[in-house]
Amino acid sequence: MLIKIHPSWYDKLSAEFEKPYFERLTTFVKNEYATRKCYPKGSQIFSAFDHCPFEKLKVVIIGQDPYHGFGQANGLCFSVNDGIPFPPSLINIFKEIETDLNKPFPKTGNLERWADQGVLLLNATLTVRESEAGSHQNQGWETFTDAVIEKISNEKQNVVFLLWGGFAKKKGAKIDRNNHHILETGHPSPLSANRGLWFGNRHFSKTNTYLKSIGKEEISW
Repeated sequence: MLIKIHPSWYDKLSAEFEKPYFERLTTFVKNEYATRKCYPKGSQIFSAFDHCPFEKLKVVIIGQDPYHGFGQANGLCFSVNDGIPFPPSLINIFKEIETDLNKPFPKTGNLERWADQGVLLLNATLTVRESEAGSHQNQGWETFTDAVIEKISNEKQNVVFLLWGGFAKKKGAKIDRNNHHILETGHPSPLSANRGLWFGNRHFSKTNTYLKSIGKEEISW
């Protein structure tokens, strides 16, 4: 796996790329992509970083796994490529934006427009085998993305972390809450949302209110 990642992130994470776990991860991912159908496509594995340079980062959303259906994943958590039907979690995200900000449903589920404004859409695991959710877990990606979160926590100030569901909350346990703004709620999946744990969280307006309060430009959700 050739590490093609935005230079601002390469500078911050280059030490991780030299560690034994990442070398093992690289071997695993190369073999998987050579012998299986995997997502996202190789050039999009680090898309979350490429669209959101370290200096520009204002918000972090933590996901778990890339989508494992054909043509869905594009390297950004909860996001799908243009022209792909919205998965259930993304539908619930857009429903919440609709009620929170009175914005109509978008025509595309491609969230590059968020990432380009400084929203890091970070999956805990950056690759997956087709039709096999979780198939690339516990191979080293989680260690890498923990390092990413720790780097953000230690080297930036006043980042908004949106932690949706138990997995994201656990993943964000090491964030310095004295230096950053944490918003927590249930996961947008139907299982959680239908139990009243997602809708009404108003995370999108709350994020913008906070960004405005510290003199940063709001996100156009």
